[in-house]
Amino acid sequence: MFTQSIRRTFARLGPVLVAACLMGSGAAHAGNQKEEALADSVRLALEHAIRDGRPPKPVFRDDAARARYRQWFDTMSARLQRRLPDEQTRTEFLEAAWYEATRAGLDPGLVLGLIQVESAYRKYAVSIAGARGYMQVMPFWTGVIGDSNRRALFDMQTNLRYGCSILRMYIDMEGGNLYLALGRYNGSRGKPQYPNAVLAAWKNWEFKALEGSSGAVAAR
Repeated sequence: MFTQSIRRTFARLGPVLVAACLMGSGAAHAGNQKEEALADSVRLALEHAIRDGRPPKPVFRDDAARARYRQWFDTMSARLQRRLPDEQTRTEFLEAAWYEATRAGLDPGLVLGLIQVESAYRKYAVSIAGARGYMQVMPFWTGVIGDSNRRALFDMQTNLRYGCSILRMYIDMEGGNLYLALGRYNGSRGKPQYPNAVLAAWKNWEFKALEGSSGAVAAR
């Protein structure tokens, strides 16, 4: 599983220099763009994560986990209806967001909060620095760990796959410190505005399942 493999990679590496600039479209919290060297093992781990383009197919441990996912989906769909009024678009987005977040070992609510800050749920958002899509992924990532297809960053699942994989990498680099990891994601490490904005937005997407539910895992 990607999460376990990339965690092992970063545990061996310790601190490394990373390409870091994912900038929110029109956001007051946006940081300055940076592109730095990636250790080969880090780059290869990310390449592997990005390259696997199979569609999101969740696997549930049991019926309780399936029910928990259904509760989450129904709750988030209701909250997101104003931002994504088309039901099919909203369904596809939530399925992909849950899948990519879970696959990377992230709370789906955190990812939804980050998207709220970065792009306000605009699929084709472009920042003044050129960051693209829901999670405002900088195009240079496609050359560093992808196939150099910058247009693919406007594809919903591709954008979410890049964004979740990169955020997971930063969290592991920072030893689990989400505050610092969010700063890296935005290119503003050490400054409070962006992490505080994402953490506040996360509260809009918190989810508490009914008792008796268990976890679910993304298929890989």
